[in-house]
Amino acid sequence: MKYQIVIAGVGGQGAVFLVKVLSIAASLAGQKCLGTENHGMSQRGGSVSCYVKLGDFYAPAIDEGQADLLIALEATEALRNLHYLKPNAGTVIVNATSEFPEVAYKVYHTDAFSKARNKAFPIDALNVYMLGFTLAKDPNFPFTCKEIEQAITKMNPKLAEKNINVLHQAINDAKAKA
Repeated sequence: MKYQIVIAGVGGQGAVFLVKVLSIAASLAGQKCLGTENHGMSQRGGSVSCYVKLGDFYAPAIDEGQADLLIALEATEALRNLHYLKPNAGTVIVNATSEFPEVAYKVYHTDAFSKARNKAFPIDALNVYMLGFTLAKDPNFPFTCKEIEQAITKMNPKLAEKNINVLHQAINDAKAKA
């Protein structure tokens, strides 16, 4: 299997954390994985784009028109990174209101910012919320919930319970929205 994921956000939203979680999940699933962690402007609140490639790849960068999935932690960053998706075949999971513009891809959106502002979950778990939303909405997502839970636990055992609760909250919210 070959599968390519772009994770986009702005500094401080946890895109790099998601790369690490998905890399650990790939290891647990016995899949080959390459990932990048773009730190550039991440420490100053700037754009962050990270890549995860599963399968027989030799370079971690994703070329234009090659990604299967875009997980966007912020709506503007989704639009900025659409060019990475396979034409008419990519999937977008985006933290956005219902006013997100129509694009030539399958789009699933949730307003995670509003949920966090309303204290549905801690804002520092927005990235994990979006990962749970991805698990629920993208039928081609290459990981199981159990693999993601195990990866979250390996990544940070101290915060695992909180993050796994947020993951499941997102899955339940996504299913209720269906």
